[in-house]
Amino acid sequence: MEKPAFLDRDRPDVPGLVVPGGVTPFYLAGRPVRGRLIRLGVLADAMLTRHDNPAQVTALAGKALALVAALASALKFQGSFSLQIKGDGPVSMLVADCTHDGALRFYARTDEPALEALLASNPSPTDRELVGNGYMALTVDQGPDMERHQGIVEIAGNDLAAMATHYFATSEQHACWIMLACKMTDAGWRSGALVLERIAGQGGTADTDTPVQDTTTQGDSSWETATILATTLTVGELLDDALPAPQLLHRLFHEEDLHVSHARALAFGCRCSRARLVDVLKRFPEDDLDHMCVDNNTIVMTCEFCNKDFHFPRKDIASAAG
Repeated sequence: MEKPAFLDRDRPDVPGLVVPGGVTPFYLAGRPVRGRLIRLGVLADAMLTRHDNPAQVTALAGKALALVAALASALKFQGSFSLQIKGDGPVSMLVADCTHDGALRFYARTDEPALEALLASNPSPTDRELVGNGYMALTVDQGPDMERHQGIVEIAGNDLAAMATHYFATSEQHACWIMLACKMTDAGWRSGALVLERIAGQGGTADTDTPVQDTTTQGDSSWETATILATTLTVGELLDDALPAPQLLHRLFHEEDLHVSHARALAFGCRCSRARLVDVLKRFPEDDLDHMCVDNNTIVMTCEFCNKDFHFPRKDIASAAG
């Protein structure tokens, strides 16, 4: 069995933060609607400030973290849910993923001159202006012994929530309503999401898959009512640490037979370690390893997710390449 990341003493000094109530699942009884309320709390600031990104890129990354946290919390097996966006904009790549047990990580790759030019002409660009034209991929990974499921669509929409909604409408034919938010507050960076899913046919509304008869007329009306109520949620409410999640959900859906399920934790989840990176280095020929050396005959590798450097004395790395 692989050693859990938090027990791996070869990992760098990274946040050990856990947000116990990061994900709050809920459903509307007798209606084809279920959802998740995501609030990263202090975890958002701890993760986002590890990277020296402009505020506009940081906000985009924070929304991506909230989105994958919401999607991964619906997994019924051990695995992970990942988001990848590749475009021709200043943010050429954005990756975020979350495991079934709430371990989060991300990185954003930027073209600094292009980003500076965009921000000089438009200090408040949309998510679409940051990533440009390209594609969005959502991947469900059930582990090394199972085939991955991946859906890819063209980027569409001005913000990340619209891009994700477009993905589910076109790739999964699945009705979703998504709100994402991330901003700097008096307490630091905060990130959150509200995601509603429409359960078709005899789908379930709770984790126990309670059957619901979704007739066309009644189902359409229930879904429309839920999404209208969801639109009354403000960014301030979503990101307010002092407003408990059950209380917020009650404000929104108390007239719709709301049932709030047990909250789930979120945590910093970079899975890097010295052992894994040594395995990568050993795949290079000896000449390549020699050229990687910097001062003091040391090889330095940087994890793009946690933004920490690992230092390896060259003498300790022996190539296994034939």
